[in-house]
Amino acid sequence: MRVAILGCGYVGLELGRQLVAAGHDPVGVRRSEAGVAAIRDAGFQAVRADVTDADSLSAVPDVDAIVFAASSGGRGADAARNVYVEGLRTAVRAFGGRENPPEKLVYTSSTGVYGDHDGGWVDEETPLDPTTEKTRVLVEAERVALEEAPKHGINPTVVRFAGLYGPDRYRLSRYVDGPVTEGYLNMIHRDDAAGAVRFALEEADEDVLLAVDDEPVSKWAFADWLADECGVDHPEKRTVEERLAAGDLSTPAQRRLRTSKRCSNELLRGLGYEYAYPTFREGYRDAVDAFRAQADE
Repeated sequence: MRVAILGCGYVGLELGRQLVAAGHDPVGVRRSEAGVAAIRDAGFQAVRADVTDADSLSAVPDVDAIVFAASSGGRGADAARNVYVEGLRTAVRAFGGRENPPEKLVYTSSTGVYGDHDGGWVDEETPLDPTTEKTRVLVEAERVALEEAPKHGINPTVVRFAGLYGPDRYRLSRYVDGPVTEGYLNMIHRDDAAGAVRFALEEADEDVLLAVDDEPVSKWAFADWLADECGVDHPEKRTVEERLAAGDLSTPAQRRLRTSKRCSNELLRGLGYEYAYPTFREGYRDAVDAFRAQADE
């Protein structure tokens, strides 16, 4: 299977490596020369193109499937809409209009589309209730994937990622140094995020899949576990009300702080996906070992 990974960044590079190992033929697509070089370093074909520019996408060869994992670079809602909504629409039309269009699209979204559930459980059937402009953009992009791709004969799957972590993104200081605000963490290791997309390409035929590990965890409990593993004192804890009272958060940050939920991976598990890192305990082991080794120097 030849797969174009549009926006072949943090998860996309790992996905490409997994696809190569599984005998597939990935094509990584990035808009910068540095991004293209990173794809080549990962060991598979690279093409320089921009998802918002249909003409540039003509440089990407015909493929059996496309994965849309482009990033807006952490910028605001307008930039996000340009990439996630307009970029996705451009890509669907560009590939769907070919003589040999792809059969499959996987669009990578976020569990942020659920909004607040007061610590309750959510799954693929839970109604969406985005609370920020950016998550409303993600919901709009999901509609593009699920409604427009089939018009071009492309079968879509939306994979909603929980919080990504892994190499270069462990952010231990956020929890070890504190203070830590209450709430739940829903996480997935980079390798399993890529693995969930690979599984969606190879085996799953669902409209939506939630990509999260086995154990949503209280931020306070996670911070204390991490401190114990690293051999340091437990960090300071703050309630949501205490953190909001500080008055130094933007309105979107306040909304994010007020959103609490636990995401279920029951569907992905039930379909047969096997996790490399079932919980944070396995996933953070390398980071903890590196922290302790540095502390012993």
